[in-house]
Amino acid sequence: MSIKSQKANMKIIHSLVSQDLGYIYGERESDPNGAKKVFHTKSKAFLRALGNDLGFAEFKVTNNHSGIAVSGEITLMGMWGEDNSLYLQIFQSVTQKQAFMYRNIKHMKDYTGGPNQWISRALFADGDYGTLVDTMSALNTSKGAEHRAT
Repeated sequence: MSIKSQKANMKIIHSLVSQDLGYIYGERESDPNGAKKVFHTKSKAFLRALGNDLGFAEFKVTNNHSGIAVSGEITLMGMWGEDNSLYLQIFQSVTQKQAFMYRNIKHMKDYTGGPNQWISRALFADGDYGTLVDTMSALNTSKGAEHRAT
């Protein structure tokens, strides 16, 4: 995916987490509908492309639609190397103040990892993909760590 597309996706994702994604109106109550469905689709594609741009040796993107009253979450887990990994999650918080959380992890089944850190909502609102990639790449402790998106 192009950097231009990623920037546009950041803005769309920000717009989506800024509205109520937990409503039950739509096709079916048991699956995501309307904006929630778009949120999951856009976020999953965005995180897949981000995983490629961060140059992980291995990564996976998962989503949990959760129930009808919440947004659910989309998660990127990626490994640059042994004990050198990233966990990044996009969701809609109850307070709508935080929606983009990340932390270091040790391996691909580490769901607790290091302390939670938060990406500014303004970064997504501005579509500042370069800063996002730089911030996430800075967590790569491998010598000579470089990222592909500039």
